[in-house]
Amino acid sequence: MTDSTKAPAGVTYVKAPARNSVSDNAPVETLVAAILKNVRDNGDAAVRHYSKEFDKSDLTVFEVTAAEREAALNELAPQTRADTEFAIANVRRFAEAQLKTMLPLEIETLPGVHLGHRVIPIERVGCYVPGGRYPLLSAPIMTIVPAKVAGVDEVIACLPPNAHRAMIAGCHLSGADRIFRIGGAQAIAAMAFGTETVPAVTKIVGPGNAFVNEAKRQVFGPVGIDQLAGPSEIFVVADHTGDAEMIATDLLAQAEHDVRTRVGLITTDKALAEAVAREVDKQLVTLSTAKVAGEAWANYGEIALCPDEATMIAYSDFIAAEHLQVHTADPHGMAKKLRNYGSLFIGELASVVYSDKCVGTNHTLPTMGAGRYTGGLWVGAYVKIATHQWLDERGVRAVAPAAARQSASETLEGHRRAAQLRLDRMQA
Repeated sequence: MTDSTKAPAGVTYVKAPARNSVSDNAPVETLVAAILKNVRDNGDAAVRHYSKEFDKSDLTVFEVTAAEREAALNELAPQTRADTEFAIANVRRFAEAQLKTMLPLEIETLPGVHLGHRVIPIERVGCYVPGGRYPLLSAPIMTIVPAKVAGVDEVIACLPPNAHRAMIAGCHLSGADRIFRIGGAQAIAAMAFGTETVPAVTKIVGPGNAFVNEAKRQVFGPVGIDQLAGPSEIFVVADHTGDAEMIATDLLAQAEHDVRTRVGLITTDKALAEAVAREVDKQLVTLSTAKVAGEAWANYGEIALCPDEATMIAYSDFIAAEHLQVHTADPHGMAKKLRNYGSLFIGELASVVYSDKCVGTNHTLPTMGAGRYTGGLWVGAYVKIATHQWLDERGVRAVAPAAARQSASETLEGHRRAAQLRLDRMQA
């Protein structure tokens, strides 16, 4: 068994990353703590203050009205709306199938001892919808649609006030019950603590910038969160059969998200490694988003050369990439050997962009190595698996003596009495 938390020996770099996207995340803890406290203490007034300071927004009313929803919907080009509804249908279909795998349980483990669990939807969820540098219509779909499929009573969506109006339409079509034009850490604070106009939620989901991420970290406990998401990541595992043009295209497609996107190739073939490096440089010349993608590639791009397949697998599991594409002679066979990733794209026809937009799997995925212990956002994140038990007299006779003896061994007299009382009454 390899240790997936340590880089394996033998890996060399055709291109090494110049910087570390995790350590480059500027310290924001103190500022976010102040924002959270101010919103908790002063509610809407604090939200207005930070919206004006950070988003240059003078909104006095945060909630999007029904008329504004309808107007945003009417502004969508017919094809854009059709494509959005296509993506919503696919995400809903997959979430419904996932939910069917989560079943209530009732079992009699011993005569008279009945145990079980229920699948209970969370009452109110807050979905943070990032504005970003592009109008990402897929973002609200990925957080809101699974919540509605899960049966969440009320879904609150928050998006920056300067987000593209099409994003409001996306939230509406995805099923948001209420939509607020609040962004950043102040949005997380408003949903976590509640204000005069924003209801407090039970759980907050959705990606954002460093301030949103830190705010989610600080409110976690009384409020649930999905995960702490860092800059986006894509890695490709490839052997000599890899297509340099296709790999470079997919790497740059993800790199254009943000200047801190982490992109990389892990391969056993030196010729492919060198060809991909050349192809990236070639494509950047004509890529309209090269200013962003080129900076991401320069600072965080890497091409790792491995001496054999075992090392390639071990290095991939060490990286635990958010998006992991498999371009090998036997992609399905290789996929079965990989275990750490956010989502796996098997074969060269399965591009990350399909999942990003509309194929049906969720694009809200673990980053920064979190794929070693968790998967991405899914319908199960919006429900609780809550256990229950009930006993008849046979059950009490079966478990009470052991419970009483164990309590006595632990010198917990109150526990022993509670365990023994029902048995004593039955025997009396």
